[in-house]
Amino acid sequence: MIASAGVSVAPSDDAFRHLVETHQRAVRLHCYRMLGSVHDAEDLTQETLLRAWRSLDRFEGRASVRAWLYRIATNACLDERARRGRRLLPSQLGVASTEFAPGQGTIDDTPWLEPFPDTLLDVADTAPGPEARYETKEAIELAFIAALQKLAPRQRAVLLLRDVLGWSAQDVATLLDVTVAAANSALQRARARIDAVAPPRTVRLSSADERALVERYVQAWEHSDLAAFVALLKQDAVLSMPPLHEWYVGPSAIGAFFQWATGPEGAGPFRFVPTRANNAPAFGIYDRTGAPLILHVLDADADGVASMASFMNPDLFPFFDLPPSLV
Repeated sequence: MIASAGVSVAPSDDAFRHLVETHQRAVRLHCYRMLGSVHDAEDLTQETLLRAWRSLDRFEGRASVRAWLYRIATNACLDERARRGRRLLPSQLGVASTEFAPGQGTIDDTPWLEPFPDTLLDVADTAPGPEARYETKEAIELAFIAALQKLAPRQRAVLLLRDVLGWSAQDVATLLDVTVAAANSALQRARARIDAVAPPRTVRLSSADERALVERYVQAWEHSDLAAFVALLKQDAVLSMPPLHEWYVGPSAIGAFFQWATGPEGAGPFRFVPTRANNAPAFGIYDRTGAPLILHVLDADADGVASMASFMNPDLFPFFDLPPSLV
């Protein structure tokens, strides 16, 4: 069943489902990279399938099904991006706070970036083309997705198609209905911009080292151990908590938050249910009553924890197969 804008449409036969079902996850991932929201990616995937169904009689097989769906999805995302503001993290807006003060948070209707579950990364066509500059896993990390949102929409599309999916300049130009020169010009601008706003590439932790760090991190929270928690942080570690605008840098400010959160005024003791998001360790965090609170994503390397993004939106939990409560 295909749904869009509250309307459900059944394809006329099983051939359509068979035609597109192997590409649905890849389309969803592409829409997420374009829009920075798992909710929007789900909606635009359904919109893509609906548009594909409506134009099926015009699909003559000259291009692959994959290229056809990516064309529809990219244009659908560009339409959606024209209607909405870009999604960023608090650390991309304003100045960092170096001191934590309870109750100072500012909340409005800013459309924040959202994480993406690793369980949806298992797609049929993840192998990039020969011209790709980014590895598949690197191109889903939260910092990279956040940097993408700084690009103009068409530059974002060109960079994703060329440097992540590895398409040729001619194929990208055809998809976007522009000249090859225009596509290459957009790519040059996109690369310059992404190099300016993306954090430096780091060596990822091995699976064993990551497990050890995660265990120490959770134990620090469970035992309210400030010294153990701070010892895990890099000196320029960042804590953000969308939808709060404030974000914090450094062990002092983040440690002060930790003390407050694990103290009598906080919602702890907290319970951590492990999951994964954007190729990184993540947790569903529940309060002392078992109610869902936060989807918490870590970014760490050999030098320690670089960032903690706490998405205070329990509506994200179903995407990560997290229980609605621990009661």
